[in-house]
Amino acid sequence: MSPSRDTAVPSSPVTADDLDRAVQLSVAVLRQAPPAAWQGTAGSLEWDCWETVEHLSDDLFAYAAQLGPRKPPLDGLVPFVWESRRPGGPANAVHADRAAGPAGLLQVLEASGALLVAMVRTTPPEVRAHHVFGVSDAAGFAAMGLVETLVHTHDLAEGLGLAWEPPAELCTRVLGRLFPDVPLDADPWLTLLWATGRAALPGRPRRTSWRWDATVRR
Repeated sequence: MSPSRDTAVPSSPVTADDLDRAVQLSVAVLRQAPPAAWQGTAGSLEWDCWETVEHLSDDLFAYAAQLGPRKPPLDGLVPFVWESRRPGGPANAVHADRAAGPAGLLQVLEASGALLVAMVRTTPPEVRAHHVFGVSDAAGFAAMGLVETLVHTHDLAEGLGLAWEPPAELCTRVLGRLFPDVPLDADPWLTLLWATGRAALPGRPRRTSWRWDATVRR
């Protein structure tokens, strides 16, 4: 039987290496998608698969940008312009050139991930920056980039007809940092999907609303 939240050994912090690993695993899986599949819907989202990769890339870029100023903002976002390319599409600062095709799209994802990895590695641990789910540190932004990568790759894999199951230890570390109230008596990947409203757990229906806690923990 898996340990409960009360008895489990605390997970180790999310690191830049964890995020880099997740992005590289994601890109490797997504490269298997046939070119014609990118216009299909990404899982339960309202966006197509191309837009979802742009959204994920934008998340990673935006998290890096929040840590970028000498004095990061504590009460709002660095004021880039985020805009949708169509009604109902994701509002992004990052958009991939469609003429570059899926290979170019995945380069955008990889580059955005590398920006956040670099910022997490070089930002002092005492630095704090705003996020709507709580003022956070570099390890927190790494965790947020990691959960975005894991769950949006799940959405994409559903839409593209690919298999995706990330390493359990990455899921455990994300749960420990961002979802401290969720149970740990089930598979970590399934628990992360439940925590983000994408699956049910035994005895626990699928969530219709959710959020993580980005605040710094000691």
